[in-house]
Amino acid sequence: MASGSKKGDDFKNKAAFPPQDSMTKWVARLALGLVLVSMCLLLDAIKHRWYVLDPTSLHELAQAAIASSPDDTAGMIEHIVSNLTATYPSSTIALNTKSSEWVFNNAGGAMGAMYIIHASITEYLIIFGTPLGTEGHTGLHTADDYFNILVGEQWAFSPGQLEMERYPAGSVHHLPRGTAKQYKMHKGCFALEYARGWIPLMLPFGFADTLTSTLDIPTLYHTIRVTGREILRNLFIGKI
Repeated sequence: MASGSKKGDDFKNKAAFPPQDSMTKWVARLALGLVLVSMCLLLDAIKHRWYVLDPTSLHELAQAAIASSPDDTAGMIEHIVSNLTATYPSSTIALNTKSSEWVFNNAGGAMGAMYIIHASITEYLIIFGTPLGTEGHTGLHTADDYFNILVGEQWAFSPGQLEMERYPAGSVHHLPRGTAKQYKMHKGCFALEYARGWIPLMLPFGFADTLTSTLDIPTLYHTIRVTGREILRNLFIGKI
């Protein structure tokens, strides 16, 4: 009887006081979580150090491209790429000059095609558009997005607005990070789109429609291939 009573007391003590190993594990996990959160906050605070491109300069470049090649989208793209390669040395930022390297892009219900000029951890620069027109959801992103209209017109709308926003050729539509809108690109609309922030966190939005709707695996493959290649090219020269 005494032995049985002792075992019962030991069981109660273990239930009341969890093993030391279990407590240590939870403390370690909490400490690791705090370290990760602190690192994320620190990196977010200093990410501007890795930016090379500038929204104002890119807007001016888009306007110059329109002026140099009116009603010629291909000419505008050539002007933009040649200007960028002349302005930024290859040791500072890697740019994709293969202007024939277009892929479909389905995201937020909208469909168009894009040419990736630059992709890194903190920045991307693309030409996006469609000769047919499209509309959808902008997505909710961890980066600021600047949509420089080259040809055509874009409309946008936020909940509560009773009138639409209009962005004609030569204007820029800035979507701050953490905000979302409905947007529409009219027939023949193309834009120079620049995003700065945490680019990898934007990728799931770009892949979701393919995985849940279009099942266009070849396009997904080429999107990942080109994006990954450009990010690695930039990492190799120290561009984050």
